[in-house]
Amino acid sequence: MIRLAILGAGGMAAEHARQFNAMDNVEVVAVCDLDIAKARDFAHQHGIADVHDDLIEMLAREDIQAISNVTPDGVHKATSLAAIAAGKHVLCEKPLATNAADAREMADAARQAGVINMINLSYRDAPALHKARELVNSGALGRIMHVDARYSQSWLVSHAWGRWDKDPQWLWRLSQAHGSKGVLGDVGVHILDFASFPVGNISTVNCRLKCFDKAPGNQIGDYVLDANDSAVMTVEFDGGALGCIQATRWATGYQNTVALSIHGDRGALRLDLDKAWDHLEVCLGEDVHTSRWTEVAAPATPSIYQRFVASIMHGVNDAPDFARGAELQQVLDACFEADAGDTARTLHGDVLV
Repeated sequence: MIRLAILGAGGMAAEHARQFNAMDNVEVVAVCDLDIAKARDFAHQHGIADVHDDLIEMLAREDIQAISNVTPDGVHKATSLAAIAAGKHVLCEKPLATNAADAREMADAARQAGVINMINLSYRDAPALHKARELVNSGALGRIMHVDARYSQSWLVSHAWGRWDKDPQWLWRLSQAHGSKGVLGDVGVHILDFASFPVGNISTVNCRLKCFDKAPGNQIGDYVLDANDSAVMTVEFDGGALGCIQATRWATGYQNTVALSIHGDRGALRLDLDKAWDHLEVCLGEDVHTSRWTEVAAPATPSIYQRFVASIMHGVNDAPDFARGAELQQVLDACFEADAGDTARTLHGDVLV
């Protein structure tokens, strides 16, 4: 039995609680949040016995083996490093940190401590994405030439997820002072991983970011609304393919769409998680000449939560780990630099050129 604590009591933390509570070999024993009343409500809703508002106090408990870190982006580093120093295994929400140097520090600390470390890139759970990687690696598509990927949200124009202009759980995502790196850091990290997991690492990136006016003076209460809410990236992958990658909160008509198409010189594939998580479409062989697409089923894959627990039990770190989070953070840093300098950035290991 793995005894786990959740750090943070917001909306995404509720998903962590649901996922871990559904496992027979996990007991969620505590929740920690600076807002103790919020933590108590959360514990009541999810059947969690203990509540803390002091992280160090909670981490001192020897009965807790693992931490699910669902805090805002800006405190991922401090909270995860504290958990690692206490010898706890850590599943951290994305992005791993707010810059590549911090992310690498976290990855190094986890590796040196020998604790299981994973980043919650939840769209890795999609069986269709793993099938796409298998098809690319098998050579079925031939040489990969072009990639299109998009993460389309509309919560700045829709009330489907609640009132963003009145709810702190959304407002903080629009404010740099509250730790947000905008749509690029929030969901851009997802779509960068989604595109590169089957195709390969990104070697060069150019990026344009924009923050649109959303309120008088672009401020609501204490929240200055200055974080980017649309991002357009053009990239080159290590294998030479070019790609267009987009992330936006202004995609009216799309609640939460993650889509990818990969085109090679022998075939292509496409997937849209709005349509299915366990199916994708391929255009292969003679169908290339008639542009005919065929649906392909993808076998089930375990969730990130299941893989995190399995890693703890077996002592073998599954992916995506903190090192992967640091790789993606390097690309995000390059995007910000490219936007600021209006020039492409080339990635060579830990160096931006």
